Amino acid sequence: MQPPVPYKLKEQTLWLSAERCLFWEEEQVLIVSDIHFGKTGHFRKAGIGIPQTVFKEDLQRLFAQIQLFKPSRLLVVGDFFHSSMNKEMQLFEKWRRDLSSLPIHLVLGNHDILNLSWYKEHEIEVHQPELVIAPFTFIHEPVTNAKTSASGYAFSGHLHPGVQVSGISKQSLRFPCFYFNETFAVLPAFGRFTGLHTVKPKKRDKVFAIVNKTILELQ
Repeated sequence: MQPPVPYKLKEQTLWLSAERCLFWEEEQVLIVSDIHFGKTGHFRKAGIGIPQTVFKEDLQRLFAQIQLFKPSRLLVVGDFFHSSMNKEMQLFEKWRRDLSSLPIHLVLGNHDILNLSWYKEHEIEVHQPELVIAPFTFIHEPVTNAKTSASGYAFSGHLHPGVQVSGISKQSLRFPCFYFNETFAVLPAFGRFTGLHTVKPKKRDKVFAIVNKTILELQ
């Protein structure tokens, strides 16, 4: 896999990982969004046979990124979990116990509907509707320019951004991406069992596609 790619923003260094997360060097924070833990279990409860290996692989990927960057804390920008309790949460609880020394912060997303007491029990600090760590603001759903101007450059998730890359013979494929606007950024969904919402970059936007474990800056 390609090593993380550095990106400078607001005089801060962000390391973009092909595993769909980023590491903020100055604050030593690993930042992810839209993990949707428990989603495969939610589908199986509905009679759709999604294998549990998808969930386990996401847990292993997150653990590997923590081992790589050795962050002082983990920040999840919404949709850490997908829905109500299911058997996969027991696996997460064991994972959390194994990493009990790592502070975890969660900006609540629309899918984070577990009781607040559960987050407290598992030492996950909850923030709603946003968390400010200057010069950035972290909020789950993308916000308007007017809102971000007062609170700093905003990082969000929710959209599961993807970008369409065209080739010869009118062929095209979509890939998850990091999307940077002048006033806000949208992070790729960390969870593999998620869809993609195609973004349409403007001229001054920066887009980094994640293609086969490689990050490509699109011009």
